[in-house]
Amino acid sequence: QVQPVESGGGSVQAGGSLRLSCVASGRTFSAYAMGWFRQVPGEAREFVASIHWNLGNTYYTDSVKGRFTISRDNAKSTLYLQMNNLRPEDTARYYCAATSHFRSILTTEPNFDYWGQGTQVIVSS
Repeated sequence: QVQPVESGGGSVQAGGSLRLSCVASGRTFSAYAMGWFRQVPGEAREFVASIHWNLGNTYYTDSVKGRFTISRDNAKSTLYLQMNNLRPEDTARYYCAATSHFRSILTTEPNFDYWGQGTQVIVSS
């Protein structure tokens, strides 16, 4: 069983920064892609960013472009999300997701097979 585990959430003032990390462990797990989604209570989970694990191609939702950076450390099998210039509307629970299968689209929930429990990010104004 593959289990992504997130860390790095917390509270920060608007304009501040946080870095989220995610380690996806599991016997014989080899990532094809990993990503970050976020969810506010009462709303649907939304795509934030994703990365093709080997090629390094990255994808972002428009609202975080220029502020968030997704990256990975292959040697550590760790995914990161550097979040700068945070805004109150970035407040959400952030989930790490992973898939080991080929996917032509890396921006939708159904295309990720494994999910973490999430880490809370709170941005105050």
